[in-house]
Amino acid sequence: MATDADAPDRELSEIADSETPQGHPDEGSFAPTGGHGAEPQVEGAADEVNSGDATADDKTDSGSGNTDDTAAGHTEVTAAIKQPMSHVRLATVIGMVVVAAMTALVAWLGFHAYQLHQAREQRELFVKVGRQGALNLSTIDWQHADADAQRILDTATGPFYDDFSKRKQPFIDVVKKAHSKSVGTVTEAGLESDSGDEAQVLVAVSVKTSNLGAADQAPREWRMRITVQKTGDEAKVANVAFVP
Repeated sequence: MATDADAPDRELSEIADSETPQGHPDEGSFAPTGGHGAEPQVEGAADEVNSGDATADDKTDSGSGNTDDTAAGHTEVTAAIKQPMSHVRLATVIGMVVVAAMTALVAWLGFHAYQLHQAREQRELFVKVGRQGALNLSTIDWQHADADAQRILDTATGPFYDDFSKRKQPFIDVVKKAHSKSVGTVTEAGLESDSGDEAQVLVAVSVKTSNLGAADQAPREWRMRITVQKTGDEAKVANVAFVP
């Protein structure tokens, strides 16, 4: 009877087992499945992550490469810009040097021309004073001997001034007493030499003289070496010597 009683139980158990859904495993069957089935999924996810990292690295490397290329491009552009500027700067410097040199040259030429002009004017002044000194000495009228003698003294300096100032009055007395009259004419005058503020002037004078004893005399030719000396802005006769 016991065996018969167990029979219905076994049948019920088998029926229950046959009715259990195949797609829903129980707890005991899920654990092994979960342990071995999840492992490939985790490995797949890890592969995807690694792939993503590699892609990111590639992008980073690519971005770095682009940055380097951009920097190189900027450097080339900057160099290209600076290169013309260097030529412009060099041309500017050369231009400034040329202008400065030209300015210095023009200034020097101007100063040199000024010096030549001054020297020429001074030589002309020496000759002019020498001519006038010779005329003053050769043109004397007894009727205004005092003024003529004073004119000689006014244009004199140095040794000649000292000497003539001492002989001025005796000279006037002789001219008046003899009723002497002389007129000089410069026939030639030129600069013999000059050094700084002093020059030697040669003057040739034709002198016509008359007095109480001889009303009409033949002209006489005088040659004088007159030393002219610069005194301030003017020049005066410093010495007179007759040349044969």
